[in-house]
Amino acid sequence: MSVTPTQREILAAAAERPDRSLHPLPGRLTGGSAKKTVESLLARGFAETGPDEALFATEAGLAALTGVDPERDESGQQPCENGRKPRSPREGTKQAALIGMLRAEGGATIAEMAEATGWAPHTVRGALSGALKKRLGLAVRSETVEGRGRVYVLDA
Repeated sequence: MSVTPTQREILAAAAERPDRSLHPLPGRLTGGSAKKTVESLLARGFAETGPDEALFATEAGLAALTGVDPERDESGQQPCENGRKPRSPREGTKQAALIGMLRAEGGATIAEMAEATGWAPHTVRGALSGALKKRLGLAVRSETVEGRGRVYVLDA
């Protein structure tokens, strides 16, 4: 649910107004760039047209400022960093195996995950930060365990 810096500026200004009006737009935003930015806000549901063709920020637009997606609040999953809805992993894949290892009692080390998947350690680290955290919105944490080293665990 990411917004551009310009969209963030417009929505933040609207949030401070009692009527949540998008106008006036920032002075540097004129012509085609103003039109394109407003059209993008409308298309994403962050703004709506009111009486007399005036533009107003929606609840979704205000939620985009905080990075919280109201549609996902009750799911318990963290919002993804890229603003997309969290995807579910396919069963029987190496990614699903990683998730299973991370959910198991005691978690897993990079070496254990690399051995189980046949991936190089840097690929495992990339999957943890990219696929699991960013795309799936899962909360992966790590801790140092005596005798094992750094262990990664998936928060419930």
